[in-house]
Amino acid sequence: MAPPLALGKGTHIPGPSRRSLLAGVAALGALGAAGCSRVATASTANGGDLLDRLRAAGVVRLGIAGEIPFGYIDKNGDLTGEAPELARVVFKRLGVDRVQPVPTEFGSLIPGLNSQQFDVVAAGMYVNPERCQQVIFADPDYQMLDSFIVRKGNPKGLHDYKDVVEKKARFATGTGYAEIQYAVEAGYKESDILIVPDQVAGLNAVEAGRVDVFAGTALTTREVVKKSGKAEATKPFAPLVKGKPHVDGGAFAFRPTETKLRDAFNVELRKLKKTGELFRILQPFGFTRAEMTDLTAKELCGG
Repeated sequence: MAPPLALGKGTHIPGPSRRSLLAGVAALGALGAAGCSRVATASTANGGDLLDRLRAAGVVRLGIAGEIPFGYIDKNGDLTGEAPELARVVFKRLGVDRVQPVPTEFGSLIPGLNSQQFDVVAAGMYVNPERCQQVIFADPDYQMLDSFIVRKGNPKGLHDYKDVVEKKARFATGTGYAEIQYAVEAGYKESDILIVPDQVAGLNAVEAGRVDVFAGTALTTREVVKKSGKAEATKPFAPLVKGKPHVDGGAFAFRPTETKLRDAFNVELRKLKKTGELFRILQPFGFTRAEMTDLTAKELCGG
């Protein structure tokens, strides 16, 4: 993958993010330390034979990044999250009965996938042109807008990145988040951005008055402010990319050779979308009908 997104001189607290635009290639030794053996290399001919291998083995290994609500190990030690739960349903329909998590840092997901550490990335990964050069994606299982965490009543009237720039608001977002680039594109000075690990740290920064606004996904911001007496989430909005409103989409990623598996996955995913079962799977993790989507990987890859 490309080097990590440069964060300038802004405060930087390291931490992985599902949503980084350009996640770096992290060392894969940690995977071995976690006891994860390599999966069998699938044939590269005629779309690959990994699906047949998975059916024979009865298990598929999922690369996850340990991020709520997308893919994580819960307090009971069980694998859950929107992507693993969806994977259970889809792979069951494909004749693979079990899913097995392979936790790693977000930046190691694509390198780990392409070096056979696991079979598929199940981490709600955003589809973008940079990643499409390294992996192939299923069609998105959700779409996502941005939202801000602000003080109760939104005293500065911050509703989009243009407002943040014009009102000279103190701005924060997460490590490696796509929102860094969205703010910069709107004219915010990158070195002035406060970088925090995640939405919880962002909420704390807003509540403490260290920043005026924290930017994240509509899902994570609305969930994290539910118990806050000092902050609220703004109405979701589409950031501008090259002057046009942009909607992100998260999807499963596969090795470029495994087109048969990706295509079979897409067939089942489309069935789940058509019947409404996809929404029933994702709803317990905070997703709304507004986050259901007909976006395609081809659209988000820029092709």
